[in-house]
Amino acid sequence: MATIMLSHEICKEGMNFLKDNNVEVICHNTSDIRAYIDDFKRCDGYLLRMGSIDRELVLSAPNLKAIGRPGVGYDTIDVKSATEQGIPVVVAPNCNSVSVAEHTISLLFALAKNTFESINEAYKGNYSIRNKGTSFEIAGKTIGIVGFGNIGRNVGRIAKGIGLNALAFDPYMSAESIKQDGVEPVSNLFELYGRSDIVTLHVPMTSENLHMINSETLKYFKNGAILINCARGALVDEEALYKALVSGKLAGVGEDMMEKEPFDISSKLFSLSNFLATPHMAALTRESAAKSAIKALSGMLEIINGRKCTHICNPDVYKHPKWQEVK
Repeated sequence: MATIMLSHEICKEGMNFLKDNNVEVICHNTSDIRAYIDDFKRCDGYLLRMGSIDRELVLSAPNLKAIGRPGVGYDTIDVKSATEQGIPVVVAPNCNSVSVAEHTISLLFALAKNTFESINEAYKGNYSIRNKGTSFEIAGKTIGIVGFGNIGRNVGRIAKGIGLNALAFDPYMSAESIKQDGVEPVSNLFELYGRSDIVTLHVPMTSENLHMINSETLKYFKNGAILINCARGALVDEEALYKALVSGKLAGVGEDMMEKEPFDISSKLFSLSNFLATPHMAALTRESAAKSAIKALSGMLEIINGRKCTHICNPDVYKHPKWQEVK
């Protein structure tokens, strides 16, 4: 019987999948692996929803055969150490792109129509909030999509459908490919920032992308632009973000992730009515959660049972001696 440890409980479809496949499940609903290190050391696989796995943890678990993520981001895993140990890191691509794209657009609507503040004030009896005059029509505005992978493409599709003009920057995507979706490619980020009424981020967290939105890059934004971040919290310098919102450089910001998770609710950003944050839930629709969990878990079980899985983020792992006899 395979043993899989979960950082946190997953959707019922995922739990049923584990049961149907006769998997022993360990779940303490915590990001603190070290608090349950003995369980971690004996598990065959670890599915990470929240938290992180560093080199020390990877090296501490001689029985660990697979690490999984029910999503596409893997910046919270020491992939290099996992690869050195012959441990594939399974991801779940193409499962949540529609859900995250829809969430991106929902944040855009909420900011454009000042929905959050208006509801809160109306519930307090302040009916005159309707006259604040900060909401605006979306149709005819320009959205700049940073990163044109599966999520970015879906954002572009929806954006075009609601009357937005769409630009995209992606150094790994050809201009011709971007044009096929009816989206205008731009050659650099500064052009995108300067032409966009709305900027939305859909890039991975890498050392190069750390704080890509900062006090310097914000200077290139249109005055009164909106920023949406449903990618990774550390893409944005939060101090610079706060200053841009207070000064009016940015009219509003919507984020599904922040640098610290769970959120630090003492952050100054939460004092602002033009800052919206959702709790890392963009990918957690019923449909996406089920597809992501099952794809990640099925891949982990393939590996635990000695077979190669294709949807991993570290394909070089199959050069490890552990995998030399496996076709």
